[in-house]
Amino acid sequence: MLTMNKIANTLKQYMPIFDWLPNYNKSNLSGDLSAGLTVGIMLIPQGMAYAMLAGLDPIHGLYAVTVPLLLYAIFGTSRQLAVGPVAMVSLLTASSISTLNPSSPEEYLMLALTLAFLVGLIQFALGLFRFGFVVNFLSHPVINGFTSAAAIIIGLSQVKHLFRIKLPRTEHIQDTVVAIAQNISDIHWITFGIGIVGIIIIKYGKKIHKSLPTPLIAVVFGILAVTFLNLTESGVKVLGDVPSGLPTLSSPSFDMSVWSTLLPIALTISLVGFAESYAVAKTIHGKHKNYKLDANQELIGLGMANFGAAFFKGYPVTGGFSRTAVNDQAGAKTALASIISVVLIVLTLLFFTGLFYNLPNAILAAVVLVAVSGLIDFKTPKTLWKNDKMDFLMLMATFIATLTLGIETGIISGMILSLLAVIYKASRPHIAILAKVPGTKYYRNVERFTNLEKRDDVVVIRIDGPIYFANVDFIKKKIDRLVLSKKNTLRTIVLNMESVTSLDSSGAHELDEWIRMWKTAGLNTSISGTRGPIRDILHTWGIIHSIGADHVFTDDATAVDFFDNKINPESIQELSPYALQSEKKFDESSTGH
Repeated sequence: MLTMNKIANTLKQYMPIFDWLPNYNKSNLSGDLSAGLTVGIMLIPQGMAYAMLAGLDPIHGLYAVTVPLLLYAIFGTSRQLAVGPVAMVSLLTASSISTLNPSSPEEYLMLALTLAFLVGLIQFALGLFRFGFVVNFLSHPVINGFTSAAAIIIGLSQVKHLFRIKLPRTEHIQDTVVAIAQNISDIHWITFGIGIVGIIIIKYGKKIHKSLPTPLIAVVFGILAVTFLNLTESGVKVLGDVPSGLPTLSSPSFDMSVWSTLLPIALTISLVGFAESYAVAKTIHGKHKNYKLDANQELIGLGMANFGAAFFKGYPVTGGFSRTAVNDQAGAKTALASIISVVLIVLTLLFFTGLFYNLPNAILAAVVLVAVSGLIDFKTPKTLWKNDKMDFLMLMATFIATLTLGIETGIISGMILSLLAVIYKASRPHIAILAKVPGTKYYRNVERFTNLEKRDDVVVIRIDGPIYFANVDFIKKKIDRLVLSKKNTLRTIVLNMESVTSLDSSGAHELDEWIRMWKTAGLNTSISGTRGPIRDILHTWGIIHSIGADHVFTDDATAVDFFDNKINPESIQELSPYALQSEKKFDESSTGH
C-alpha cells in the first residue's frame, strides 16, 4: 500500500494531470469549455501568423498547438497557462535559422524541429535538476528592454505583408528602416487597407464585448473580402492551399555541427521563453490559490511541449501573455481548457483548412502587429529613470543592443549586464556607522537617525553583506578612511557583523589582518552580532583566537560597555561561550544564530 501511494505521489509530482483530473469538479466544466473554445478560436489565426513570422508555412503554427499543448496540459503545473507559438520566440526562430542559409523549405523545417528539440532538452534538463532559479539571471529591466525591442523588430518585419513590399530578412532595425524607406513608393494600397481594417477589428472589437474573438472576426472579414471582391486579381497576396490532416511524425537533426550552431539561440529561447511563461503563470496563479505552481515542473512541462513540437512538425513554443489572460478571463479552472482547445484545432486540421485559402497575408500581419504592440512598455523605463538609474541604464542598453545588433546579441548583452550589476552591487556593500539611541541599548545608523549618542573614542561599524574577495578592498578603504579621520581620539572599534551573510577565505584573511593591524595601533577591537555560520568560519580561520573570545559579543551595547569597564572582567567569562559555541559543536542549522 505504501509503495502504491509513493507511485501515486510521484505521478502527481511529475504529471500534475493525475492530481487534478481524478478529482475534477463538474462545476468547472462550463468555464473550461468556454475558455477552451475561446482560446482555440484565438489560436487558429495566431498560430498561422506566428508560423509565418518564424519563416515557416502557416500550417506548422497549427501543428505547434496540438501535441505540444496537450503535453503541457499533462506535465505543466499552471492550470490557466496557454502554451503555443508566441511572437518573440517566432522571431528568435527565424533570426537563428536564417543565419544558416538553409537551401530549401524542407531543410528550414528540419532546423526548426531541431531548435524545438534543443529547447525542449535544455528546459527538461533544467527542470529535472531543479535549476528553475536560472531565470533569475534575466532581471526585469533586461527582459523589459529586450521584449520592447523585439516587439519593434517583429512589428517592422510585418510591414512587408501589410504594405506588400519587398524587405530583407533581418533583425537589425537600421536595415529594415532603410529598406522600408527605399520601397515605400511600391505600397499596395488595397493590401494596406485590408490590413488596417484588420488591425481596427482586432484592437477595438473587444470594446464592443471583451469575449469577442476579434482575431477570428478579422480572418473572416479578410476571407470574405477577397472572395467576394475577387481581390487576388488586384494583387492581394493570400495563404493559398493549407494542408489538411493531423501532423505526422517528424524527426529533428542529430548532427552535432547543427546542434553547436543552434545551441546559443536554443539556450536564449529556453531562458526567455521560460521567463515569459513563468511570469504570466505566476501572475494568473495569484488569482487561484487552489493549486501549487512549481518553477522546476514548469520547465519540465515546457520541455515536454517542445519535444512534442520537434516530433510533430511544430517549432519552439512557450506560454503566451495574451492567450493566457483570455483563457483566465473566459473561465478556465483546469488544464482541461487546453485539452478542449486542442480538440478544436484538431477538428480544424481535419475538416476546415480549406476555408483559409483566401485569407490575406495582411490579416495575419495585423494579428501579429496588435499582439506585439502590447509588449512595448513605456511605463517601466519612466519609473526606473525616477527610481533606479542603474536598472534604467541596463534596460536601455539591452533595448538598444537588441534593436541594432540583433536579437541574440541583445539578450546575451542583457544577461551579461545583469551579472555585472550583481557583481558591482556585491562589491560595494552598504557600510553604516552606528551610535546609541539615548536611554536604550540599541544602536542605529547615524545617517538615518538624529539625536544619537555619538562618540569620538568609539566607532561601531556595520557591514551589510558578504565579505569576500571582490569587496574586501572596498570595505577596507572605507574603514581606513573612517579610522584615519578619528586617529587622534579613537580608542575602540566594534565590527557589527549581524548582516554579514558569508565570509570567504580572502575575506577571512583580510579581517584577520585588520584586527592585527588595529591591535598594533593600540585600538581595542571587538566583534558583535555574528550569526552561527559566520562564527564557524571565524573559528576555522583562527580569527576568534586573534581577537580573543572575550571580545566577541552578542550585541553592540555589551561590546561598548565592556570597553567602558561597565562589565566586571571576571564576569566576562560568562559571555565567552557565545564566541566558543562553534568549538562546542552546537547545532545551529535550524536558526543560523
